[in-house]
Amino acid sequence: MTHHTEKSLKVNIPAHKVWQVLADFSGIEKFATTIKSSSIVGNKTSGLGAKRKCTFDNNSSLVEEVIDYQEGQGYRMVISDHSLPLESMYAEMKVKAIDENTSEIYMSADFVVKGGVFGKLVGHMLMRPMMKGVFTKVMSGLAYYTVTGERVDKTLPKKEVFSNIIIS
Repeated sequence: MTHHTEKSLKVNIPAHKVWQVLADFSGIEKFATTIKSSSIVGNKTSGLGAKRKCTFDNNSSLVEEVIDYQEGQGYRMVISDHSLPLESMYAEMKVKAIDENTSEIYMSADFVVKGGVFGKLVGHMLMRPMMKGVFTKVMSGLAYYTVTGERVDKTLPKKEVFSNIIIS
């Protein structure tokens, strides 16, 4: 059974500025709190076919390969080379202009958990809600980094910092 989860965040940032950060495919480590490093795998650094290896704080890793790319808007990736209890996983990151000064950042994932019926339950009850929380942190970090240029380390800045960035 394929599980789907998604989350969006409205921000007081022009879409083209968010896209400048998203388009730096190896730069996710600058705004994702759990990613220690992200390096390009192969010769393609952006666009369709680009691959990055994300290494997490616990030294586990995964590879993301862009399988759909829309310049200025977003990309869809297939996840591989991981130790997660997943048969398959696809993730998407996008940005859409609301007006010239605001945009909506969007993340989604489609995944199949190993383990038959038990895996279906784990996917629905645990992994979907956990991923939504991760998406919120990644998108908040993306917004913060886009506005300030300051790398987000292991924790996000305090909520007050986001009062003028994130639209409730």
